[in-house]
Amino acid sequence: MYEKKKDQPYYTNRHSCFLLQYHMVLVTKYRHPVLTGGVKEIVYGTIRDIFREKGLVILEMNGEADHVHVLFEADPFTAPGSLVNIVKTKTSRFARKEYGETVLKKYYWKPYFWSDSYFVTTVSENSLAVVQDYIRNQ
Repeated sequence: MYEKKKDQPYYTNRHSCFLLQYHMVLVTKYRHPVLTGGVKEIVYGTIRDIFREKGLVILEMNGEADHVHVLFEADPFTAPGSLVNIVKTKTSRFARKEYGETVLKKYYWKPYFWSDSYFVTTVSENSLAVVQDYIRNQ
């Protein structure tokens, strides 16, 4: 596990010092407004679980009924594209298992949930507060 040095914003281990912050946005297939109620709870809870298991820190998470924003800190070994794939796969699987025949059936007759595309960018120390406020106020 990585630790932040006392009075430093950076993480360290035996051989490196780093601070990698990302802003990720995932959009539902056809931008259908399905991230509400129980579906939203499952998706957000699963994202939290994935990040906890991987030792990644969520700084902010919020969204609307058709998309979710996640602002997070990662280690140098986490490939953002691979993380997106894991998040989309697990959240989709759990949401469709629980709500595929009820809430989601109205929107998806095939096993869809997320759009094939996604957005991910790095966040600098200068823009961190702006991005955090933006996500918080979704």
